[in-house]
Amino acid sequence: MSSKNDKNKNGWISHGLVAENRRARFDYEIGDTLEAGIVLTGTEVKSLRLGKAQITESYASPENGELWLINAHIPEYLQANRFNHQERRPRKLLVSKKQLSKLDQEVARAGNTIVPLKLFFNDHGKAKLLIGIGKGKKNFDKRATSRDRDWNRDKARIMKEGGRG
Repeated sequence: MSSKNDKNKNGWISHGLVAENRRARFDYEIGDTLEAGIVLTGTEVKSLRLGKAQITESYASPENGELWLINAHIPEYLQANRFNHQERRPRKLLVSKKQLSKLDQEVARAGNTIVPLKLFFNDHGKAKLLIGIGKGKKNFDKRATSRDRDWNRDKARIMKEGGRG
């Protein structure tokens, strides 16, 4: 029986979720999603395998024909000495030229941005980033999202109780 994150005896994640940007679906209306590879150094991979990363304040930006992940926080790997990485350095994302041109066109439209949704290891042990095209929500849209979420929670509770009130 495997858990959501399969950890081995060292506490490392072999495959599964490392970081999730739960705030993104609240702040943005997510359109298309895309799975992108990410270029990492050795100490970054080791830090990710420990399950430590934050992508909540990050975004992706197409620059000079490449896609870059900006402001993602991967903490230093403590067992590494002087060969550690910078925690918030820009990291290159790996997408095809066709996908990059599509993303570039979407960002050129007003109000669209490329939002990282999940950082995970796939079944082959490769670090992947799920990104989506996000259009910023207004405050009244956020309230509606919150209201719908609360109603669905209450509805599930009522159904679980068998409709007894």
